[in-house]
Amino acid sequence: MDQLTLGIGTRLQHNHYGPGVIVGIRYATYLISFINHGIKEIDKNDTHLDEIIPENLTLEIETASEMEKSLLKILRLWAGFGETVPLGERWMGGMMLLQPKDKTQKPKEVPIDIFFHKIVMLRDRLRVMEQQINTHKLLSDEDKLNLQQYITRIYGTLTTFNVLFRNKEHWFVGEKGSKEE
Repeated sequence: MDQLTLGIGTRLQHNHYGPGVIVGIRYATYLISFINHGIKEIDKNDTHLDEIIPENLTLEIETASEMEKSLLKILRLWAGFGETVPLGERWMGGMMLLQPKDKTQKPKEVPIDIFFHKIVMLRDRLRVMEQQINTHKLLSDEDKLNLQQYITRIYGTLTTFNVLFRNKEHWFVGEKGSKEE
């Protein structure tokens, strides 16, 4: 099987996990959603993996690019809806106060839950951008890696806001935090 032609939406058969669909692509692995086993990360060179070629191809079957356009349309439509991420208890109902140095100017009050929602949306949009980079057909692996490093640095810059999150698994992780210990 030619690993370079497989993209998101490709249907596969795995000897152990059964049928599945590629839902994400990483440098050396695929994220595959299997019908009976959920999402698994599988090495691109796994010999137990075979592409399922649909029989009786007709014009009714969407191409990968048409599917991507449809998915992007859905993502834009639902852009305001993301993962529900809990705010840390100590911040609930709180207010953020931005006080100018010049005391003659009025301070700005922002409810923390609104500010928190904007941080979560920023994180979700970074993830979408990361996925688009990983699946981009015209970027070389080196280009993808270089762009990934910028995204990792952006996550590192945003670690200051981790104090707002209730659960550690929702935190931003930069370069230092992503290395194996």
